[in-house]
Amino acid sequence: MTTRKAPPRPRPASPRSKAPSGGRGWRGTSTGRSSRTEGSIRFDRIEDAIRDIRNGKMVIVVDDEDRENEGDLTMAAEKVTPAAINFMAAHGRGLICMPIMGERLDQLQIPAMVSENTSPFETAFAVSVEAKHKVSTGISAHDRAATVKAILDPNTRPDDLARPGHMFPLRAREGGVLTRAGQTEAAVDLSRLAGLCPAGVICEIMNPDGTMARVPALARFARRHGLKMITIKDLIDFRMKREKFVSRLASTILPTRHGNFKALLYHSQVDNKHHLALVKGEISVADPVLVRVHSECLTGDALGSLRCDCGAQLDRAMERIAQEGKGVLLYIRQEGRGIGLANKLRAYELQDQGFDTVEANEKLGFKPDLRDYGVGAQILVDLGVSKLRLMTNNPRKIVGLEGYGLHVVERVPLLTKPTPANLGYLTTKREKLGHLIQAPADRAPRRARGDGAAGTGRARR
Repeated sequence: MTTRKAPPRPRPASPRSKAPSGGRGWRGTSTGRSSRTEGSIRFDRIEDAIRDIRNGKMVIVVDDEDRENEGDLTMAAEKVTPAAINFMAAHGRGLICMPIMGERLDQLQIPAMVSENTSPFETAFAVSVEAKHKVSTGISAHDRAATVKAILDPNTRPDDLARPGHMFPLRAREGGVLTRAGQTEAAVDLSRLAGLCPAGVICEIMNPDGTMARVPALARFARRHGLKMITIKDLIDFRMKREKFVSRLASTILPTRHGNFKALLYHSQVDNKHHLALVKGEISVADPVLVRVHSECLTGDALGSLRCDCGAQLDRAMERIAQEGKGVLLYIRQEGRGIGLANKLRAYELQDQGFDTVEANEKLGFKPDLRDYGVGAQILVDLGVSKLRLMTNNPRKIVGLEGYGLHVVERVPLLTKPTPANLGYLTTKREKLGHLIQAPADRAPRRARGDGAAGTGRARR
């Protein structure tokens, strides 16, 4: 099969077509630097992608493999040109859409396309539109670029746009990729981070045979057309490391059986949840602080469930902090390590049938452990903590926190006494999740592999 070619236009002599950049020439030279390598695939740095967006170039944005697992050509709406629209149509082959904030759609009285969105990933299509003036049929590259410009123009009134049309606005959620890890929000975030109007133009990339292009094909596409390629995951990490999303709401003294702690209430814009920090003693940026980052577990922490070691770990961590006279315990609202109480209990049902905690999660469609420590890291920074003596048996937690600029100077084991009800669970944590705990003396029967933190992944979006 042959790739469809864009109509001829002036360009530098080259055996390969290059993606247009803001109407001035074609692409610039690539830095060749990448943020990370996944297998043999190299993804570029978010900083480099933002620079290209600012300069009117396109980038390829790849979403999660558990989502649509697609790549979109993405550029800032403010920089769109007929040449860019034509490149998307000829080489991307997917539907060309315009992600934009809801405030602008409301100003232009552009409603949702449907009253009830049943799309698997809740892509928020608005009614399609096109400019009424200075266009012909509305479908040409020139006309679609003109429609994008009209939507952005502050002088455009609702009656300046025809409905339906050939441009498909997508309503981006407030909070961007931190509230919805979608292509819509990624395009808006990239434009905003580039200092441009928070709106983009995107187009899915399809193979010549009409199938969706996946990462290996996307990497070849990026090389062929001189484009940066990034992931939404990396964009999320980039924002979490550079922007503040937690706010302190309340502070009080909390008497406990381990003495008095200062309890500080935080709200996170990322998950719209409240989280708690228990602090003892004076915290200094210069000194390593004993820290426990504890994920919520209603059954273990409050109800005393023996299917897990969560309650025992919580109690032991508070005891250790009290003994040292200084430290921080974060109580993060990640019930079931992210999947919530309902799904955790469903995982318990599967464990009763013989699945272990990892198998139960996978049976429900979750990965073993996708917890994010960005919210906890931001709370620690707000408290003045930079060096940690981290109480954990989970090496991934160390990597997760250090990924947000904190320095774990010591791992402090947090071992508890196994019970007959959680022997299988502890064995699974050690063998399948890599936790640094001693092997139980004997193993529980397979049906007894109970787990108070069965949920170890996040729902697919």
